Amino acid sequence: MNLSHEFGSALVVCFAAIFTGNILLTTFLGMCSFLSVSREVKTAVGLGTAVVFVMTCTTILNWAMYWLVLVPLQIEFYRFILFIIVIAAFVQFIEMVIERYSPPLYYSLGIFLPLITVNCAILGAALFMVIRKYTFIETIGYGFGSGAGWMLAIVAMAGIRQKLAVNRIPQGLQGPGITLIIAGLMALGFIGFTGVLQAQ
Repeated sequence: MNLSHEFGSALVVCFAAIFTGNILLTTFLGMCSFLSVSREVKTAVGLGTAVVFVMTCTTILNWAMYWLVLVPLQIEFYRFILFIIVIAAFVQFIEMVIERYSPPLYYSLGIFLPLITVNCAILGAALFMVIRKYTFIETIGYGFGSGAGWMLAIVAMAGIRQKLAVNRIPQGLQGPGITLIIAGLMALGFIGFTGVLQAQ
């Protein structure tokens, strides 16, 4: 596979991860923080940006660890443990660096960084990368696309929930009820892109 073809394939993987295969709206990974942090656009953007960065970096690190360490040693069954350790260690390292060199950014992120450690979408992206046998460049595209798709979904949800806060909603649908209905409708909308791509 030549380099231009591989970059093209990575671009397709990236767009698919954002829209047709959105990790949040098609596999429902990362729903906990999605539901709890999507009340305001500002906080959703903060968490989403952090997720894009961490998911891209940890997916690349986990690809390297899997193909350069686990596969040569024939201990692929340790991938769950290794991936969790890499994710937790990376987030902890980033947290320490930000706290040391940019205290205002550290305090503005607040609970976001610890939330990312337990976000199952981060682990899910690493596992999908292995299952689908992505190349290194495709893995970069997939990691970034998955993070961007997750961010797009949570920011869209936050915008809708802010609008709903000033509207009258039936009491039985207030809170988690209307949020899950919106998430379902958003999932249908994103999956609808699959038909567009297939039609072309």
